[in-house]
Amino acid sequence: MLQVAYIRENKEEVINRLAIRNIDATSIIEEVVTLDEERRALQSQLDNTLAESNTISKEIGFLFKSGKAAEANVLKEKTTQLKTDSKVLSDELNTKTEALNSLLYKIPNVPNTIVPSGNTDDDNEEVFREGDIPKLHENALPHWDLIKKYDIVDFELGNKITGAGFPVYKGKGARLQRALIAYFLDKNTAAGYTEYQLPHLVNEASGFGTGQLPDKEGQMYHVTEDNLYLIPTAEVPATNMFRDNLLSENDMPIAVTGYTPCFRREAGNWGAHVRGLNRLHQFDKVEILRVEHPNRSYDALTEMVEHVKTILRELKLPYRILRLCGGDLGFTSALTYDFEVFSTAQDRWLEISSVSNFETFQANRLKLRFKNKEGKTQLCHTLNGSSLALPRVLAGILENYQTEDSIEIPEVLIPYTGFNKI
Repeated sequence: MLQVAYIRENKEEVINRLAIRNIDATSIIEEVVTLDEERRALQSQLDNTLAESNTISKEIGFLFKSGKAAEANVLKEKTTQLKTDSKVLSDELNTKTEALNSLLYKIPNVPNTIVPSGNTDDDNEEVFREGDIPKLHENALPHWDLIKKYDIVDFELGNKITGAGFPVYKGKGARLQRALIAYFLDKNTAAGYTEYQLPHLVNEASGFGTGQLPDKEGQMYHVTEDNLYLIPTAEVPATNMFRDNLLSENDMPIAVTGYTPCFRREAGNWGAHVRGLNRLHQFDKVEILRVEHPNRSYDALTEMVEHVKTILRELKLPYRILRLCGGDLGFTSALTYDFEVFSTAQDRWLEISSVSNFETFQANRLKLRFKNKEGKTQLCHTLNGSSLALPRVLAGILENYQTEDSIEIPEVLIPYTGFNKI
């Protein structure tokens, strides 16, 4: 959530930067400024009323001690009116504050100045590419045919148990999935991230804290009786570990990693581009997260990007990095880099990771702050990234490592799988 003070002091800049997202925010920003002025005026009136009431209450006590009960009783009538006034002002202030917060929750993060303009993913900027695209044999198959051929993932069984988008991994497919999770976690912890095992359900406050609510409410599975939500990503429980925390500068950076299954109701329209493992309702992902001092959060973003690069290099998968344009940028992000692996059998790029800096947007919702060396309280910066999302990495391995009679296992994963081919 954007800070009201920032909006008030940088109104035109906020409007101009939100225009990069193809949003005309003029009216909503003007409304925020107006509501904030009204809220502050009510707060001032309430403060003055309460202060006057306190002053008179002290005077009443003094008058009673001095034997001037008649004068004290006159003032008591005034304090009764002041209490009534303060109650009215307090109610008006709460109503105005709720209206202001309701508006603020609707405003996305302002993009970083280097975010390119654009409407769709076609307008994203490629900033890096690495790895040779393998030349496959003449009868090469897409991964949805490979998993049937080698009987390693069963979509029909998942559909029987739950429904479409819930695959069952089996045999060497399950072991390869487990190997990837362990490998990703080992790489992350070796890079200084502390591993956590996190809850797979979160409360409403956690959803609001990281920005999934109210923006993505329809995309989350909701356990209505307990008002809990299945997590769409480990980012939600991991970041909310620090909700309402007041840190010192020495506490940062904080680096966290964790594996969780992820659950998303909106898996998109079904078709060739989302067949097989390309898009699922339930999938596994290993996440990395940072809590950083504002002065070095963009250095941290670079470090996270470089870290994901090392993993893809070791897997020897051809990949590219895109800087997302304003129209493709997530609601909470100020700057996002997407990693895409090339699926040779599908002849297309598949997104496998997003690495983002949210600046103070999440921290403001979370009330995640730190005291600087001068003793002043500031909001932290939060960042997160996939390291990595498994389904499309697995699809890339199956397709790019296929031979005519087997699927080779990337060398770096063999110690984890215990086998070198399927």
